[in-house]
Amino acid sequence: MPHNLTIRKASESDADSIIQFNIAMAMETEGKTLKHDEIEPGVLGLFKKPEYGFYIVAEADGKVMGSLMITFEWSDWRNGVIWWIQSVYVIPEYRRNGVYRAMYKNIKNMAGENPDVCGFRLYVEKANIAAQKTYAALGMKETQYKMFEDVDF
Repeated sequence: MPHNLTIRKASESDADSIIQFNIAMAMETEGKTLKHDEIEPGVLGLFKKPEYGFYIVAEADGKVMGSLMITFEWSDWRNGVIWWIQSVYVIPEYRRNGVYRAMYKNIKNMAGENPDVCGFRLYVEKANIAAQKTYAALGMKETQYKMFEDVDF
């Protein structure tokens, strides 16, 4: 892990890094090309609507090397909020060095200070075995659910 790693809530000044991470992640995981101008409104939109979620960034020596997004889901079964971990990205040369672990520890600490938070969820590409092993090593468990979506309306 970089020796002076800082984990913090992202600000709008981090948007360019987050956009670049999302572009790289889409290409890596899905072979999908995202354009900066297409994704920028969505990234900036979260900063303008904090009721939807927030970003966390990992930074060392003034360089943002990773980020993740938290969005909120109300659970009527648990009478609480589940934080969805999304858009996880760590620059390749910093992977396997504890950067994601540090971000996860940070959000667990944040959640521990918020009595409304009752858990975490995330989804991961089926073929991304390295990420699955990371999540399992941090105590996350695979669920019985499959995901469906309808986003083309």
